[in-house]
Amino acid sequence: MGRVDAYNPQNVRKDSVFSWTDVYEKQSSTLVTDSSEDKELPSTSLDQHEGVDMDLGECKYKMFICGEEALKISPTEPYCFRRPVQRGHFNISQDYPAQQVYEDLHTIWDWILVEKLHIPQSERNMYSAILVLPETFDNCEIKEVLSIVLRDLQFSSAVVHQEGLAAAFGNGLSTACILNIGAQETSVICIEDGVALPTSEKTLPFGGEDLSRCLLWTQRHHQTWPQVRTDMLTKPIDMLMLNELKKSYCYIQEGEVDAVAVVQSYEDGMPAASHRTRLTALNVPPMGLFYPTLLVPEVYPPPPRSWFNDYEDMLEETWHFDYPRQPDMADSLYPGFNIGLPMWGSYPIFQTKPKKEENVGLAEAITSSILSTGRIDLKRKLFCSIQLIGGVALTEGLIPAVEDRVLHAIPSNEAIDTVEVLQSRTHPTFVSWKGGAILGILDIGRDAWIHRMDWIHNVVHVGIGRKYKDSYYVQPQATCYINS
Repeated sequence: MGRVDAYNPQNVRKDSVFSWTDVYEKQSSTLVTDSSEDKELPSTSLDQHEGVDMDLGECKYKMFICGEEALKISPTEPYCFRRPVQRGHFNISQDYPAQQVYEDLHTIWDWILVEKLHIPQSERNMYSAILVLPETFDNCEIKEVLSIVLRDLQFSSAVVHQEGLAAAFGNGLSTACILNIGAQETSVICIEDGVALPTSEKTLPFGGEDLSRCLLWTQRHHQTWPQVRTDMLTKPIDMLMLNELKKSYCYIQEGEVDAVAVVQSYEDGMPAASHRTRLTALNVPPMGLFYPTLLVPEVYPPPPRSWFNDYEDMLEETWHFDYPRQPDMADSLYPGFNIGLPMWGSYPIFQTKPKKEENVGLAEAITSSILSTGRIDLKRKLFCSIQLIGGVALTEGLIPAVEDRVLHAIPSNEAIDTVEVLQSRTHPTFVSWKGGAILGILDIGRDAWIHRMDWIHNVVHVGIGRKYKDSYYVQPQATCYINS
């Protein structure tokens, strides 16, 4: 065991060379999933597919390719690249309809279950699923995820837990400020005695991939990048290469930070070419976490989210909401207490406060989140119980930088003089999954489990008749809708 900042990338630096994915399969091979039809197909027409089969003899294109292998497909190959989840939400737009997003997500999960976990669909009724979801997800997104898991993947039951709370449990903590730095989003949430505090939630619109793009921009600005065509938008394999360079060479330290590295270039269909160069200003990209203006704006920003009308915020307390009752609604579906069941198509939309993204740095976000909790004793405890999770948490020098900058961001009128980032007992990338497994077996969450047949047969699971006030578990009242 050791502090996370004891992680030394100097010891593990390696020049990773990726190879293009083989997109063909032998004719004798069989697809192992039941969901391969009408999923992510090569973009050529059927006639073109038949022509390829004739030319290649026993080879034909794979129907779909998932995971990292999909990122390494050459742009010359006839495939459409799709990300069902982007920037912490379903990647729904005019060019990527909602139904296609759900089908692609189902395809990915089904492929993982069969290929990686060896759980065929015929055996899934013996399994229950624990869904550890990010704080950024809206309730309508959670509802669709539950439908995929219970209806399409055919698990017997499922429960939803929040990633921040799961991370606290994964490290054996009951009170902590969780800073989750993901690939595309960063979130902050405070936990007190196993309870997520809704008012402390902060979402920042940047993550590890933004640091990788900043690395490329910085090197081009200093004219240290080789004269090669590096394009993360059309060649996702370039993003993999930049991520490896960022993890190996970027760290936080005062002064000039240079290193000699090998940059790989991937021209269409050609083997990787190596270019040895000296990279400079390697401490600038990770400092973008504290100064977001350093990060390069996306060329293609996320589309407007008009599709998402959040009927009820996951963390919003709804006890005081009086929902109007329709005359023809049965008594059994409208309990005497006001728990706020958002029935699709039955009630008007109540616009609760939307989840806001704040374009501030880590220090300001952490300080604002903790100070919103109110009590001085709790604030002191939280400032000494900060936990970093996500792959970026392994950045060398990040922990001392967080402690120093958060301490200086605390207003002078606050009687707080100590800030500490706790060591992680589990790898920061995996701690949420460990916590989810722990939460799944606790008696306190027994009533939160949703059973497959209840979900399919349009039954609203009332559970214990209240929204969880003693924990953040997303209880069925907040996520179970009458499906139309």
